[in-house]
Amino acid sequence: MKKSNKFSPEVRERAVRMVQEHRGEYPSLWAAVESIAPKIGCVPQTLLEWVKRVEVDTGTREGVTAGLAARERTSIRPPSAGRPGPCAAGAARREGRRG
Repeated sequence: MKKSNKFSPEVRERAVRMVQEHRGEYPSLWAAVESIAPKIGCVPQTLLEWVKRVEVDTGTREGVTAGLAARERTSIRPPSAGRPGPCAAGAARREGRRG
């Protein structure tokens, strides 16, 4: 089930940009996020996730980019035809056979 996004991409981009622009005015990233999140109307943890995602996608922070993660999700292969999948093996064990 896909959840609906309460905030438009434009609002997210603006919020992340505000954090990045004003980050130096605060003692930590979290302090900047806590200050800016209420202005956008979201909780600080949500804004922090947006900031981290942008940092990963731009290479500032280590991690798997959103594009790569999406490609990985779509390239998952089904089990090979010659080997039973986990469901068939589980059914064989329940029936007392080896799978």
